Amino acid sequence: MNKNLTIGNQKIASLFDSGTFVEIGAYIKRCGSQDTYDGIICGYGSISGKLAYAFVQDSDRLKGAFDSTGAKKIGMLYDMAIKNGAPVIGVFDSAGAVVFDGSAALSAYGSFLSNVARASGIVPQIAVINGVCTGLSLTASAMFDFTVTVEGKSQMYLTPSANKDGKKVPEPAIKAQDEASAFSYARKLAEILPLNNNDSASIEITDSMNRVSAPEGLTGRALVESLCDNGDFTVLYGESGKELVCGFAFFGGELAGVVASDYAENKGKLTCKGAKKAASFISFCDRFGISVLTFVDTEGFSENICASSAAELTTAYANSDCAKVTVVTGKAYGAGFTLLGSKSIGADLEIALPGAVISVMPPESAVAFIMNDEIRPEKSRADVEREWNEKYASAVLAAEKGDIDDIVAPEELRARICAALCMLASKADTYPERKHFRMPL
Repeated sequence: MNKNLTIGNQKIASLFDSGTFVEIGAYIKRCGSQDTYDGIICGYGSISGKLAYAFVQDSDRLKGAFDSTGAKKIGMLYDMAIKNGAPVIGVFDSAGAVVFDGSAALSAYGSFLSNVARASGIVPQIAVINGVCTGLSLTASAMFDFTVTVEGKSQMYLTPSANKDGKKVPEPAIKAQDEASAFSYARKLAEILPLNNNDSASIEITDSMNRVSAPEGLTGRALVESLCDNGDFTVLYGESGKELVCGFAFFGGELAGVVASDYAENKGKLTCKGAKKAASFISFCDRFGISVLTFVDTEGFSENICASSAAELTTAYANSDCAKVTVVTGKAYGAGFTLLGSKSIGADLEIALPGAVISVMPPESAVAFIMNDEIRPEKSRADVEREWNEKYASAVLAAEKGDIDDIVAPEELRARICAALCMLASKADTYPERKHFRMPL
């Protein structure tokens, strides 16, 4: 018997290492049909040697119309993924439900949504939208951990008459130029992320942990790429909240979720979008035990920051149990120092470069507000601001008060970060159980 192979079969196979894809439910026909195979293709295989599962809405089969049979196949896939602890990649491209199924079609979507919710926080879920994704399909994709869209192909809206401008649809983690790139990004995420919430993410070290770094004068993405293993930094949500760069990178073979201030973007001042993006990203890292590495170089809040977004960011840092390392590389003014992974809200370790400026307010504002009378012909404003930095805003002063653990030379920063992440790799959120204490002699 020959299966009805389509482009959808080729797409799902291309997600996996060559020759490893195995389809499940391959011969299942659509409900009430003896001639048409179901529009959902499901299966498993390996991605860089790691187990992964995937489903594809096959637009070649009645435009990927969704029905109870497709929901059942996806349910089978999720049962396997959860029991075996491996990520799920979903490829969305469907014209919608089989309308003649009536309430059964709506129940099918309910089953689909339930399975996605059931797997949330247990295994990573990656959505690729390479066609039409509307209504409840769009709702399901928004429940995935990360979404990859395809320029010129992804069509997302909740109703046919609304949201076509894209302003109210979920923010994709990655915008790919074409379908091949989208699949490549999905593969890479599945490759670097832990298999499940009980797995760890580390790889063989391919870049010397003691490599001399040169981070001075760098900020944002350029800073991270100068410090991480082989300069390989996978940036997510790059189009939103640009003052904070979020993504994944390895340091000494240990995976870290990176949140890095970009001072070139409005002096790194926090916005609503940036704070919400970072909060969501930190929450994902916490669910899967991924260390969070924060680089601080910001002048605090922007004028349009809202309290709820700042609260979300604070909550994400304060309530996360994952390992957290923070590095102050430049300026850390006001709330920017406190909210971006400070020790006071849960960082395990916080270090700074020698030239870091940690101040309650910008030095120029402090001088104008407090020390303006000290400006004289023989003592310029710049001299007074320099004096403020030395007396009230230096990294040394913060270290003396215990708010910074150490001050690290720039050329040693990579080595210190690698060592810190390695030291914290086995961090647990509870103390080991003790059988009994030592009895003194």
